[in-house]
Amino acid sequence: MNANNSLRVDGLVERALALNFDDLRALPEADQVRDVRRLGAKRGGDAVGLATILRLAGASSEAQYITLHAGADDFHASVPLSSVSDKAVLIYQQDGAPLPAAAGGPFRFFIPDHAACRTAEIDECANVKFVDRIELTRERGFDNRPQDETEHAKLHEPG
Repeated sequence: MNANNSLRVDGLVERALALNFDDLRALPEADQVRDVRRLGAKRGGDAVGLATILRLAGASSEAQYITLHAGADDFHASVPLSSVSDKAVLIYQQDGAPLPAAAGGPFRFFIPDHAACRTAEIDECANVKFVDRIELTRERGFDNRPQDETEHAKLHEPG
């Protein structure tokens, strides 16, 4: 994870951002998503909507893809922005404290009902843990998610 536990937002945006726990916690209540379990998340915590992050950064209308980067485990997923912009959330806190690494912190990207997005590019693995960068692009960005069921099963093996 990056040393200061900040989230970088860049690419096709008017304002590149570096957001941390305090920045997200200070957002108005209207931008907060309390208890993500109600959205179908397996673990609790609070989040902000991706739409809020996009608004803060001034996402360009040219942006077609969102690429989620997790440096801690070198995992990257790139999905169509239009499929997630109004429903995905960024989980940043649990029990009033920064989201711990054991829960995918400092930031965890979650797409409620990812199966309903109706695109082959969005699957359970697009719910990325340890996110430290969000990049907006015209074309699909770097994506190293498993490409077949065998690779996918290995990703989720214990130990």
